[in-house]
Amino acid sequence: MEKIVSLCKRRGFVFPGSEIYGGLANSWDYGHLGVELKNNIKNLWWRRFVQSRDDMVGLDAALIMNPKTWEASGHLNEFTDPLVECKNCHVRFRVNEHWSDKVWWDLARYLAQETLSAQDREDMVQEALKVCPNCGEKRKFTVPKNFNLMFKTYVGVAEGKADTVYLRPETAQAIFVDFKNILDTTRKQLPFGVGQVGKAFRNEITPGNFIFRTREFEQMEVEYFVHEKEWKKWFEHWRNEILAWALEIGLKAKNLHEYEHPDDARAHYSKKTIDFEFDFPFGRKELYGLAYRTDFDLKSHEKFSGRNLKYKDAETGEEFWPHVIEPSLGVDRSVLAVLIEAYDDSNPERIVLKLKPKLAPYKAAVFPLLKNKSELVKLARKIYDDLRVHFMVAWDDRGNIGKRYFSQDEIGTPYCITVDFDSLENPPVGGTVTIRDRDTMKQERVKIDKLGEILHKKVYE
Repeated sequence: MEKIVSLCKRRGFVFPGSEIYGGLANSWDYGHLGVELKNNIKNLWWRRFVQSRDDMVGLDAALIMNPKTWEASGHLNEFTDPLVECKNCHVRFRVNEHWSDKVWWDLARYLAQETLSAQDREDMVQEALKVCPNCGEKRKFTVPKNFNLMFKTYVGVAEGKADTVYLRPETAQAIFVDFKNILDTTRKQLPFGVGQVGKAFRNEITPGNFIFRTREFEQMEVEYFVHEKEWKKWFEHWRNEILAWALEIGLKAKNLHEYEHPDDARAHYSKKTIDFEFDFPFGRKELYGLAYRTDFDLKSHEKFSGRNLKYKDAETGEEFWPHVIEPSLGVDRSVLAVLIEAYDDSNPERIVLKLKPKLAPYKAAVFPLLKNKSELVKLARKIYDDLRVHFMVAWDDRGNIGKRYFSQDEIGTPYCITVDFDSLENPPVGGTVTIRDRDTMKQERVKIDKLGEILHKKVYE
């Protein structure tokens, strides 16, 4: 992780947020390369899961919603994390982040017993948790309490209870709230889905591990509406789609694992949930999620809003609440997993980011062989200007050609185009240039007038 974090800052993928003011814990800004990688992941997701399917439409909803939304969804009461506080250093911890799941679930089950005295509860916590992860003090913890993860803010000119709103903790609820509008304007028939990419906010107790767990993050989510009798079929469909997506962005199957949540560990709305975990350097952690939300959301929003949110079957005339399959994919975690998988320092003198070409921030870099030869620079500039109309392309004329190659390797640029003296032959049609492959380091000569076509094929086909 130290190598990844160092590379990200040094080359412009990710910077610490507000760094000149001492930073803000777990706040990160995406630099000129990071934003390209991030956008490429989001655009690829959109093309795969929305644009290329005729059973999908898109949505881009507001970050701040009527607070009744979160009452109806259960977030006001259910969206909590258990935390304990060390009585010695007064640092708070998510219990299930620092101790094993078994410890937490055993403890939660025992603490739920109404017959336990306050002292019994206190003794049970100290025995289960033992040592503070921060200061090392033994057996000095408060009894776990639930902490709501939503960020609270205010609308209007005065702070007050009536003006309280929340930054959305997930993108899903807007899709349910807009369900009737989407249905009326698209005339979609079951099964169909709504995809959305957007920011969400969670006041995490213990964020960390670089961009893995942050308070501000981006999600790529689908709410897929189905007949109840078909939920298993579509759950399996989206399970396979998530796995295919992970392979498409360059993750290795051996580093992906499925974990099904037990009955007592699922979210309140879920009847079945699978986490797709990835082998990060800091351990096996959740990357994506797939949940069967039943008809909980539409039913609940209809109850709280008083509006009819049922679906009417065009053939039978039957009205009912569709059931929902939700594949949820984190953008930031995708970026991190892709970087980890692509990072290759097996040759200590040449670090390579073996990104999939369609994800790479730059698809190619253009070099004049010599920066002090005006005719080479002029032709290279023309090639660069022509290509960047269609691709993100880098320009580099610094130092020797070998250093330029290695510099582009480190940021994942799949192809380097060198303009040399042979390129000046046969005007005005032009001569040839060399294209050097990042992973094999092999070079081939291609005609300049075919360069755009060749590059497109290499990157996208």
